[in-house]
Amino acid sequence: MTEHRITVVRDESLDGLVTITLDRPAKLNALDVATHHALQEVLVELETDVRARVVVLTGSGRAFSAGADIGSRPDGRPLNDQDRLARVHLGGRTCELIDRLPQVTIGVANGLAVGGGVLLLASCDLRLAADDAWFSVPEVELGMPLTWEGIPRLMRELGPARTREVVMLCDRFTAADAERWGLVNRLHPAAELTEAARDLAARLLSMDTLALATTKRGCRAAADTLVPPAVAWSDPELMLLAYRQGTLGNPSD
Repeated sequence: MTEHRITVVRDESLDGLVTITLDRPAKLNALDVATHHALQEVLVELETDVRARVVVLTGSGRAFSAGADIGSRPDGRPLNDQDRLARVHLGGRTCELIDRLPQVTIGVANGLAVGGGVLLLASCDLRLAADDAWFSVPEVELGMPLTWEGIPRLMRELGPARTREVVMLCDRFTAADAERWGLVNRLHPAAELTEAARDLAARLLSMDTLALATTKRGCRAAADTLVPPAVAWSDPELMLLAYRQGTLGNPSD
């Protein structure tokens, strides 16, 4: 039986709300190659879906996402270095596709969020978290650079000093820390989180479509002016270097 990676639900009572759930609870919703492909397919479809106005991204079980599943590999050997670069940029492409959505996006951290899971949240417009969730960006401690355009994403949300602390020291931080630092907008008890996300979505759906879309686009443009994503231009190459150093296995996998 094929393992579920994500579920996509259109809300029956809130017209315009789509909820995407990372659905590998046994693996703490780790982001393997198949999960990225499934997410990207849905995100590409949503980009031109005129019925959807708000998109919620959350996780199943006790985790939002444990981050990249570094043990997963695509089928077949890479064709060439260009193929290798495309493979190591899978996570970056997923984040870029979240960025590109015209709908307002709400990241809902129902539990722990690690590494790439933090970056998926940072790609969303608004973020909620369970008050017992926790976060970590452990890449440097594991001997690899933070890629997926993670530095500019976190720099925009947290500022320079806090971003350096989070990505260099790799310490775990709490939901209360995340709210205080600006990574999360609001905290809720875990039992109330789903309803809180729907209430927020309902409020957004009640607003004028054009005014909200224009405001979202303006906020994104201003954020990109503060810290342009282009500063992470070498992300795939940096990840390939980590492979070649043996941190993530054989670069020919």
